[in-house]
Amino acid sequence: MSLPAWLYTDPRFFELEREKVFRQAWHIMGHINDAPNTGDYLTLDILGERVVTVRGEDGKLRSFHNVCRHRAGKIATEARGACGHRLVCPYHAWSYKLDGSFAGAPKWQGFDGLDAKGLGLKPVDQEIAFGFIFVRFAQGLPSVAEMMAPYADELAAFELEKLVPNGRVTLRPRPVNWKNVGDNYSDGMHIPVAHPGLSRLLAGTYKIEAKEWIDKMWGEITETPSNHWPERQYQKLLGTFDHIPAERRRLWAYYKLWPNVAFDIYPDQVDFMQFIPVSAGQTMIREIAYVHPNASREMNAARYLNWRINRQVNAEDTVLIEGVQQGMESSSYTTGPLSESEVCLISFGNRMRSLIPEANLDAAPAA
Repeated sequence: MSLPAWLYTDPRFFELEREKVFRQAWHIMGHINDAPNTGDYLTLDILGERVVTVRGEDGKLRSFHNVCRHRAGKIATEARGACGHRLVCPYHAWSYKLDGSFAGAPKWQGFDGLDAKGLGLKPVDQEIAFGFIFVRFAQGLPSVAEMMAPYADELAAFELEKLVPNGRVTLRPRPVNWKNVGDNYSDGMHIPVAHPGLSRLLAGTYKIEAKEWIDKMWGEITETPSNHWPERQYQKLLGTFDHIPAERRRLWAYYKLWPNVAFDIYPDQVDFMQFIPVSAGQTMIREIAYVHPNASREMNAARYLNWRINRQVNAEDTVLIEGVQQGMESSSYTTGPLSESEVCLISFGNRMRSLIPEANLDAAPAA
């Protein structure tokens, strides 16, 4: 059976998720090539926590709580930026070296004799896997590398470490629970029903499977020409990509890492999507595209057509998930049967029930 509807609407359950799911979860900051130079930084705000990842003088990336030790000011204010050789709080100008150590406060403020050793930025647990930077606020889960291990060989073939950003992070608010977004992402049954364009392109090849910590969804772009111009032109361009191994030239592959990070891997680009929980009924979808450095006209055209095709897919999914969220509020719905083929939803539901025992209840417990 699917997870009960109240889990998608109840503020009290959302608070349990904050503590039991997301404190231990790995949160994606971005890619190592988002911050290639000394002083380059990335930031992430999630569930009351603020993180900054910065490239140090020694070339290393380090992650810290993006909170000034003086009055809790937000030190790095942009999603992606450069700070030179110091992180400086814009509130009172307290500054920090790129290794997080305290660099000083303005002399006129009268803080003589401060213990600099105890005033460095608080570090955040960090891991770099497949070129992407992850952070977490508490231990509990395996490493990202262990969680993605079932697909390590095929992910290595995509040379993800060489990617560079193609634009900036986009934030898309959705009036739905974060699980609703994730359920839709891993659901294969709706593809032939609700996505006519995607169905034309994948022509019945779409498959799904679930491992312990990661789901995989994939399909092959058909060579049968579509009767829709953007799809047909995209199909033609894929045949020109002789720098990509033949088995990947028409492959669209999707990977969803527990609990809320997803990677869309196409022949022409790679996206990550992060389903950031805001409240029981609000989610922020954070995403950005990355590409292998290739400025050919054909590749640029393929990326544009990919965007057009997936813009329509995203619009269709938005209607679906908003409708489901509204349905979860209905007094008529508690839970529904899952087919044996819905392996990703079954796996996700089992993990939620294991982590939070209340998820086994058909209705919210009394206050």
